[in-house]
Amino acid sequence: MLFVALALPLAAQGGELRVEVVSRGLEHPWALAFIGDGRMLVSERPGRLRVIAADGKVGAPVEGLPAVEVTGQGGLLDVVADRDFARNRMIYFCYAEAAAQGRGNSTALAAARLSDDAKRLEKVTTIFRQTPKVSSRLHFGCRIVEADDGQLFLTLGERGSRMADAQKLDNHHGKVIRIGKDGRVPADNPFVKQPGALPEIWSYGHRNSQGATLGPDGRLWMHEHGPQGGDEINRPEPGKNYGWPVITYGENYGGGAIGDGLTKKPGMEQPLHYWVPSIAPSGLAFVRSERYGKAWRGSLLVGSLKFDYLARLELDGTRVVREEKLLTGLRQRVRDIREAPDGTIYLLTDESNGQLLRLVAD
Repeated sequence: MLFVALALPLAAQGGELRVEVVSRGLEHPWALAFIGDGRMLVSERPGRLRVIAADGKVGAPVEGLPAVEVTGQGGLLDVVADRDFARNRMIYFCYAEAAAQGRGNSTALAAARLSDDAKRLEKVTTIFRQTPKVSSRLHFGCRIVEADDGQLFLTLGERGSRMADAQKLDNHHGKVIRIGKDGRVPADNPFVKQPGALPEIWSYGHRNSQGATLGPDGRLWMHEHGPQGGDEINRPEPGKNYGWPVITYGENYGGGAIGDGLTKKPGMEQPLHYWVPSIAPSGLAFVRSERYGKAWRGSLLVGSLKFDYLARLELDGTRVVREEKLLTGLRQRVRDIREAPDGTIYLLTDESNGQLLRLVAD
């Protein structure tokens, strides 16, 4: 068993914390899903899916993935296990998919059954493809959340150079979409009956979200990258416009206003919270248990790719009232955060020799 304790500065309320290294040697791991018996699925951006055993042993790549376009920020990205995984062994994963003919790529979402021996994927079906495909190495988005009603939310980046598309409803760039597990569009999606709008769209005006989760309130929460500052936390509501690139608290790389330099505009939603300067957020999880003390329950955890720390946000309803910076000596990019069924918090670090970590409360 690996389980090496790290000596890191950890601000914490209500007890002591340790960080344990569960596994090493992961190549740019991106997402983590729990599949029972202490095992976890981990995606690696270069196009591999692995099972990590309860003792931290990393398995061989799972067979049966579709072709993954590995380019820039793209590759094999999020993975989640179905809420009823113990019965149906279904998983959902999103990835960068190349165009069948010609140039271009986009985010795709697939469903598959993990074999009984957890060595291969069966019945792999692509249930959604972002359109249009464009030639870009940037902003794939790609976080998946299963809602209480069984529908799937998927965050989609605006692909960088196509940022104006985020304000248009005839494409999937800069959107959150909502579909069924078979790819069908729910009849109560907000734009189902609007001519010229893609029916999968749930909300729009987003930039690039690499963190999403279901809140204790049963609502979808997400954060998204700002351009240079202006990272946002939002709680996307059906049919609403979250402003990018018309309003933002960020600026162009190298300085200068984006568009008219607006931070507010009628008909566009304000973020619940934003960061200036940018922390480059990735991964998002609510603390639901009291494993880390009562003060932590209800907190929102956010990873920082830029500053290599874990942020704990205390909330008063939907308002962030305090931010605590944890793991400030980690020196690794925090890519994903998940709370296990037993309440333990796990992290993935996005490095060429990435690690699976867990927080231990003493």
